[in-house]
Amino acid sequence: MPVYHYPDTLGEACSIMAAGEDAMVYGGGTAVQILLKQGVLFASDLVDIGAVPGLGELTRTKDGLRAGPLVTLRQMETSPLVRELAPLAAEVYGRVANPRVRNTASVGGNLAHGDYRLDPPTALMVLDARVELTSARGKRSVPAREFFVDFQQTALEPGEIITAVEIPRQPEDAGAHFAKLSSLAVNDWPAASAAALVVPASRGRRQLRLGLGALAHVPVFTQFELAGDTPVGEVVATAKEVARPLIDPLPDVRGGSAYKTRLGLVAVEEAVRGSWKERDDERRIPFLGRRRRR
Repeated sequence: MPVYHYPDTLGEACSIMAAGEDAMVYGGGTAVQILLKQGVLFASDLVDIGAVPGLGELTRTKDGLRAGPLVTLRQMETSPLVRELAPLAAEVYGRVANPRVRNTASVGGNLAHGDYRLDPPTALMVLDARVELTSARGKRSVPAREFFVDFQQTALEPGEIITAVEIPRQPEDAGAHFAKLSSLAVNDWPAASAAALVVPASRGRRQLRLGLGALAHVPVFTQFELAGDTPVGEVVATAKEVARPLIDPLPDVRGGSAYKTRLGLVAVEEAVRGSWKERDDERRIPFLGRRRRR
């Protein structure tokens, strides 16, 4: 069994992580508890960071918001700050598992788990979020798009602790939509998921960003630009063409590779249609109340 540590400061936590041969951070504990019970967690030390000041704070920043690693998924779902600054993130965090899990699972622990089926990375990638990592060697910031490096592997290096997730403010005129498709139960891991964000680009064009979950051995990101007046059907066709080579799902009890591929393209279409339509609706709003001149 691993040795448990309860540091009072971040510096102490980093020192313990540096000294441990296979030290691991204990945050919300939802994944760690399961892995311990299954006998597949191999850690020399578990560092409980629950008493470290500041790690459970959710704050506004100059460019958006900053979520400490101990902020719960439920807080991300319900916080007025997140709903104001990054509504897509609030939506996606609110779709993870069930309220019991979301009330316990933490932002940092969710990412550190490194599972390719996670929901939050799809939103974090399209929102240009960054993950702050701290160790006895110092701090560094990694784009969410680069945080997942291989199957069940992240950019975390030995001794590092996730100390924040920084999310830029979602553009007010952006269109966004999240699609999650499950084959066993609504609270189960998704068989396919997709987050889409549409933002204005130069010369009347729009950029469409896509984050895909459960459709490859890591969460996947891609983006492309189209003319702003492109019909949504053409946008969907382009999105599927761009996403298809990136989809390489792992077969499991939720479906085989071919089934998940088809489901993935359905998720892409739903996310793209929702985000492109939302952007169009937003552009039309100022004109809805105008009276026709006679």
